[in-house]
Amino acid sequence: MSMEAALQTYFTEAREMLEDMEAQLLEIEHQESDELPETLNAIFRAAHTVKGSASLFGLDGIVDFTHVVENLLDRMRDGEVDVAPDLISLLLRCQDHIATLVDETEADGEISDDSRILSRALIIELGAYLCEPTEPEDQSGLPSAVEAAAYSFDDDDETVDNDCWHLSLRFGRNSFRDGMDPISFLRFLENIGKVRQMLILDDWLPDLAEYDPEDCYLGFEIRFMSSATKKEIEDVFEFVREDSDIHILAPYSRLSDYIDLINAMGEDSDRRIGEILVECGALTEAELAKALALQSAAEDADQARRLGEILTQDDDRLTPVVDAAAQKQTQMRDAINRKQKSLRVDADKLDHLINLVGELVTAGAGTFLQAQILGNPELVESMSKLNDLLEEMRDASLKLRMVAIGATFSKFQRVVRDMAADLDKEVDLVITGADTELDKSVVEKIGDPLMHLVRNAVDHGLESSADREAAGKPATGSISLNAYHDSGNIVIEVGDDGRGLDPDKLLAKAREKGLVGDEQQLSRSEIFDLILRPGFSTAEKVSNISGRGVGMDVVRRNVIEMRGRTEIDSEPGQGTTIRIILPLTLAIIDGFVVGVGKAAFVVPLDVVQECVEFSEVEQTERDGQTYINLRGNVLPLVNIRHRFAVQGNRPKRRSVVVVRAEGQSVGLVVDRLMGEFQTVIKPLGPVFAGLSGISGSTIMGNGEVALILDVQGLVQQITRGERDVANH
Repeated sequence: MSMEAALQTYFTEAREMLEDMEAQLLEIEHQESDELPETLNAIFRAAHTVKGSASLFGLDGIVDFTHVVENLLDRMRDGEVDVAPDLISLLLRCQDHIATLVDETEADGEISDDSRILSRALIIELGAYLCEPTEPEDQSGLPSAVEAAAYSFDDDDETVDNDCWHLSLRFGRNSFRDGMDPISFLRFLENIGKVRQMLILDDWLPDLAEYDPEDCYLGFEIRFMSSATKKEIEDVFEFVREDSDIHILAPYSRLSDYIDLINAMGEDSDRRIGEILVECGALTEAELAKALALQSAAEDADQARRLGEILTQDDDRLTPVVDAAAQKQTQMRDAINRKQKSLRVDADKLDHLINLVGELVTAGAGTFLQAQILGNPELVESMSKLNDLLEEMRDASLKLRMVAIGATFSKFQRVVRDMAADLDKEVDLVITGADTELDKSVVEKIGDPLMHLVRNAVDHGLESSADREAAGKPATGSISLNAYHDSGNIVIEVGDDGRGLDPDKLLAKAREKGLVGDEQQLSRSEIFDLILRPGFSTAEKVSNISGRGVGMDVVRRNVIEMRGRTEIDSEPGQGTTIRIILPLTLAIIDGFVVGVGKAAFVVPLDVVQECVEFSEVEQTERDGQTYINLRGNVLPLVNIRHRFAVQGNRPKRRSVVVVRAEGQSVGLVVDRLMGEFQTVIKPLGPVFAGLSGISGSTIMGNGEVALILDVQGLVQQITRGERDVANH
């Protein structure tokens, strides 16, 4: 993989990690104390992965800011900083800022000046939580010889006073000759920490007759208090490391930190155990090189020891850290194996594939029609098998673009939280049907309409806590997001348990604005639809959130562009539910073709229940609507010839296609039945985009254009009481 491709992969995965980080931050406010550690670890891992991967590409702006956030998250994991709403709000703003830094880096290759200023401002806010109490200055200097001698380096207890680093130093015999003074190194340690205790080792001292003043015989065992890393401590002895025997043992608190860092590492690469230990800080590169040299020094494979055995030989406290590294290595390899079973595909390539499959379906239908005209049984049978394969390929292709709507729903948790804080309201967001799948192209276009609906529900729909309690409701309002499949469509509902819509108030406002005549009578559903008109608003005052009459008309327009429609149900004082009905896919459907005159229409096959012969004798009419008795059930009829003003002579025998949508069955009166057809949906042009009862068009196998009926829209017209007079 090229560096550019790897960088693009980082940007994609960083956004995914930040989305997960946001979701966890929103979840943590509602969790019990025993659930916090796991969630905090997940948040920390997300920040750590974003920072660690950014450092590989030299993205210092992202690394520097995220490092500060990571420090605060680390203190929260240790229980030093309590989880509080204000802190979560700050972390959410930091998450937003990291996302901005990622976007700017991807777009421009650098971070803007405004973002750098904001980084500094946020770091100052973070600093209020990162301030650590300073320890009183130790005026006693190094501990006395009595204190040093009393210190036991063989203590098996896992709690050591002050939780210090343990430095075991044996300077090289030629240190003096090389111009190195061991005491100067010990003094330099005071620049990065405090020497709490020291034990001088004199077991190398020879008899006086053999003593050479130019040789270094002393060793030191030191208990060292410092927040420095193992690498920083090792660097103090950089100039004497080669000839000296130096062991640096971490405090017990650091061991748990190392394990946490290992667990927080991403699983996107196959790293060796030594590399993992170096990355988490438990091992320095020099120590790793030394251990690898010992491992390779074995004469044969049978004598070679595992790296973990070598590393824990001198410090068995590292055993749990080494075990954690081995477990992480296994997880990384498993993750790589899983990734090898999936592949990221550019969306444009996928769309091109779907278009080609659609054209192939159309060509297959045309060929099958020609085979039927020729009447060759073998050719018809062959084309039938080919059509079956085309249908399977079509379904498989469409599934590639099907995604769960849950990812879209989860984004509104942040929106609801922030708006509730701004409006001083208490709001819960309830999500159901998150695993409902629909076409990716629909998901991309539904985000803005849903945003308007959710914002309006929080602002207009829900009352204040005081008003809710006065009305006998819980102080906390509820916003619900729900999705489900119905008759070949995806239905998305945005509901609230707020004040509801007042039909009289809406109608009065519409007449005041001249949208409805003084004498014009509207049904309840038509009155509710007024809020979808451009410029219509019932807000008593304009705010930075709503009240300008912009938004709901955008919802309606965007939904219509997706061949969908919007419905509104509301009860004053109980709440409002706005329902968006959309096609599952914008590409291909199974259709049932019917003919009226010379025109052909396509009915989505999944709404068709049955076909029966039409008898004019059995029909009845009431209030301009025609009905028939279908096995004891009253079935309203829609005469397609009359509904769409189709010209031509009416045949003597006609049929009724019984369809069902929204819990209501309706009969479509047509001239002839033409059978099933795999329909490649083509959007209508701008002139016909608003045509009622039609959701799109398709090209038949013979090259003619057929219109796709919007069955839900036709049913809705009948249930609303619109007149559809049959032509006798």
